[in-house]
Amino acid sequence: MTLSLIGLQIVLPLLLIVGLAIVPPRNGLGFFIQAIVTAVTLVAIARLGIWMFPPWWTPYLYGLLFVVAVALGRRRLKLAQPSSWLGWAAIVALVALGVAVGGAAWQGWMGRQPPPLPAAELTFPLRGGEYLIVHGGSTMQINPHMKTLDESVPRFRAYRGQSYGLDVVKIDRFGLRASGVIPKQLSAYRIYGEPVFAPCAGTVVRAVDGFPDMPIPQTDLENRAGNHAILRCGEVEVLLAHFRPGSLAVQPGVTVQVGDRLAEVGNSGASNEPHLHISAQRPGSSEMPLSGEPLPVRFAGQFLTRGKRVTAP
Repeated sequence: MTLSLIGLQIVLPLLLIVGLAIVPPRNGLGFFIQAIVTAVTLVAIARLGIWMFPPWWTPYLYGLLFVVAVALGRRRLKLAQPSSWLGWAAIVALVALGVAVGGAAWQGWMGRQPPPLPAAELTFPLRGGEYLIVHGGSTMQINPHMKTLDESVPRFRAYRGQSYGLDVVKIDRFGLRASGVIPKQLSAYRIYGEPVFAPCAGTVVRAVDGFPDMPIPQTDLENRAGNHAILRCGEVEVLLAHFRPGSLAVQPGVTVQVGDRLAEVGNSGASNEPHLHISAQRPGSSEMPLSGEPLPVRFAGQFLTRGKRVTAP
């Protein structure tokens, strides 16, 4: 996955930008279409990308480089339109690419719109820094949790309640979430060991501890939530998952207020690197506690999606 992300978020944008600057079509129509397709592709990558490495500000750098590439590429124009069938074929191919990429960009934009469901209003459960939403939204393109809404897959039913869930990491002032690209040491990740606080007032209905932190990048597919807690806040249940083993500070039946300490962020369960998972649902069954009807969550009235940053005091 890391290699594919590097290819899509570093290699591809740079190839498109360099191509526009150095080897653009020599005719105005072709250059215009190539510039439009490049811009749409960069927007799609910015919207759909997971900006942990490279960091969140990279798309803005690509935007600046795009402007420079357009200025350089314009100097090479000689004709108003293609002079051969090959030139026209290239334009048709660019238009087809632009339509396909534009569709992906549209799906990314649609995923940033909240679903037409009542949302769980929560307080952000982390403090003291800047946090990045890695997965979150209402379409699969920016939130892979959404796949569990597919009722045709039996194994998804046990985890349906986390379909609108968020995955959160902590970033530093440079936008980096770890010391290195994929360090093996859990302590190299900014969020590891960060305290997790109750995002709502309610009762702890489930509290699980004892699962180990997983070695990076392995995951525990049998115990997907790992160490976790479920809070019942009114008619809503809120899951917070992937805690560090031994850090759980609450037990089932305990009443918590907003801001009470629950545990610490770890890497237990189906987690390939330290992060906090948050999701909300209608109460699930006792046999499948994460199978309730999923609900979107909002923090300070905001529906957070992939790429959003939260500064927590």
